Amino acid sequence: MVRHVLVSVVQVGALLSAALYHRGALGAEAPSREADALAAASTPLAYFLRSKGPAAQPVIYLGWTLATICVLVCAIVAGMLLIGMFRRRKQQDARALVSEGGLPLVFVGSLLSTIALFGIAVYMLSVLAEVADPPKAPELTVAVTAYDWWWKVDYGEGGSHFSTANELHIPSGVPVLVLLKSADVIHAFWVPDLSGKTQTIPGITNRQWIQADHPGIFRGQCTQYCGVQHAHMAFEVYAQPQADYDRWYAAQMRAAPAPSTAQAIRGRKLFEERCAGCHTVRGSKAAGVQAPDLTHVLSRRLLAAGSVINTPDNLIDWIQHAQEIKPGTLMPDIKLAPAEASDLSAYLATLK
Repeated sequence: MVRHVLVSVVQVGALLSAALYHRGALGAEAPSREADALAAASTPLAYFLRSKGPAAQPVIYLGWTLATICVLVCAIVAGMLLIGMFRRRKQQDARALVSEGGLPLVFVGSLLSTIALFGIAVYMLSVLAEVADPPKAPELTVAVTAYDWWWKVDYGEGGSHFSTANELHIPSGVPVLVLLKSADVIHAFWVPDLSGKTQTIPGITNRQWIQADHPGIFRGQCTQYCGVQHAHMAFEVYAQPQADYDRWYAAQMRAAPAPSTAQAIRGRKLFEERCAGCHTVRGSKAAGVQAPDLTHVLSRRLLAAGSVINTPDNLIDWIQHAQEIKPGTLMPDIKLAPAEASDLSAYLATLK
């Protein structure tokens, strides 16, 4: 009975949230295409109103249950305080609490509180058990490594291995096992529409599974404070139909094409001289491992872990002014002459 009530509340909340969002979208013009794109994945706090996968749904019900209990407790305490303020008891002996039967009320209240807390603990443990393992064996395993302040995603092994950054592509409708690691400090991996939170801890590989019921884009975020740019350590999960996922996977497997114009060739040489110490571009001499793999950088929607829309102009701006856009990030500002910026942009335009 309680579960059905919670389902109804969540559904009503989701409809109300969607109505308010669309009303706001119709009531004012968007300031720019970039703002639209950044907000495309989800609206704020929408995870509390609906889930998009079986790993997140039990957590949603648990959240509503705990929120309801907290509201009831606050209401009861507030009511008792008001009664105490406006209905004083008469002056009497301090021992009246025992002699006039007040103490049994304390025992009853303590017992009820203990029973309620025990029930909540049992419910929470049952939810943890329910979401610990997927309903069937995962059809895909990916490794996600957290860095200050971005996410590396590794697919495949051996000759079929490739890496991407801040984007996790999965086929919809199937469970995916995510192996979570950290390269520096403790972070936390969270895709609220699809799963609960799991920490990434240096030297330890944690496990999380996610599943999207339908295709879509789901925003994720680091939720463990990890430094100055913790708030700008986001990523996106792209759930795709199997055929679309297979096409994306095949495209990512390919090495970067050789540049065909003189300007792009000069840009590749500049990249290998200035950027290869940190970045990798498969098919070139660049083989750095401390920063995102840029083999197909222009295929990504966002840059800098969700901070900037990925356009050719924004990409060059990010390269030259990284410390202005994301202060404290480990990428330094790269000073480029206008001709160098043009050559580098021509080369990066081939990395699709």
